[in-house]
Amino acid sequence: MNTRLSAWLKIFNREGWGAILTPILGIIFGFAVAALVIFQQGKDPLAAYKELFLGSFGDLDSFTFTLLRFIPLAFTGLAVTLAYRGGVFNIGAEGQLYVAALASTWVGVSMPGLPVFIHLPLALFAGMVAGALFAFIPGYLKATRNFNEILITILMNYIGINLVGLAVNNFLMEPNQTAPQSSLIARSAWLPFILPGTFLHAGLILVFIFALLIYYILWHTTWGYEIRSVGTNREAARYGGVEVKQVIILVMTASGALASFAGSSEILGVQHRLLENFMVGYGYDAIAVALLGGLHPFGTLLAALFFGALRNGANSMQISAGVPVAIVYIIQALAVLSIIGATAARKVYFQVWFGGKINGSHSGRS
Repeated sequence: MNTRLSAWLKIFNREGWGAILTPILGIIFGFAVAALVIFQQGKDPLAAYKELFLGSFGDLDSFTFTLLRFIPLAFTGLAVTLAYRGGVFNIGAEGQLYVAALASTWVGVSMPGLPVFIHLPLALFAGMVAGALFAFIPGYLKATRNFNEILITILMNYIGINLVGLAVNNFLMEPNQTAPQSSLIARSAWLPFILPGTFLHAGLILVFIFALLIYYILWHTTWGYEIRSVGTNREAARYGGVEVKQVIILVMTASGALASFAGSSEILGVQHRLLENFMVGYGYDAIAVALLGGLHPFGTLLAALFFGALRNGANSMQISAGVPVAIVYIIQALAVLSIIGATAARKVYFQVWFGGKINGSHSGRS
């Protein structure tokens, strides 16, 4: 009976309500500490948070722009989550989404006249291939040479960002313009709008499809079991017959493909042209989003919505309540840090109290 209880407690510790409550408590902690900072500045925290909420969800336009910020954060957060579940750290979502945006823009600009049912999928596919290849390189080096994927992906971010800068200042630059931007992509490559009267595009649907797909793969397929086993204990997975190198390469490549949709959806669904530095920081914010979401696909979606709401409502809070935008980043940082601390503490608690007691009772019987 104790053994069965121990098994259920371990499952609860990893994937149960604790994984849901911890982010909520972390967010509350972040807001509470930020409220003290706001109060010290002589401002009303409740008034500031009211403006933050209204700026994010106060009307249809506000909610739409919150969702538009949510989409790329969700894609990159899912990319980081998938990679982490496979035991690798994809810090390169920023570079991957940039090269994907570059590839999608090139297809959208250079191939006018194609029908929508060919042009749009082709633009998305081009971006996906670019992002996947950009992630394949650090994945391959990690698997075959044991290079540090964190360092490689960080360095490749600069390559991706500067490739976009090079393109919009040269061969993709809009004719007769001095601003570093491309021409408008053909309308046949635009993501369709899904809510009349708004700019909300079909990338929102793709986000939920991919989240469900990742959840199904990770917890309901053999490949998903292999991914999680490699992420949990690489040597044990290898001993169990898992091709660890192959899993690392595939999961990193798939992570890059996921991150690519952040860049492609922004270009094909929102901006409709490529700009220099068009999405600064979204790839790095993905790390915080994934951690806040408990490294679970559904939790990542909730965390991305939270981050999107903070980003969208920050300006309204600053204009109406006089509270600087920096408060939002304090809330984000404190929420993530509290989750990291709470997760570590929870694991120690279960290991010391439940693991120790169960192991002790078991040894007593034997």
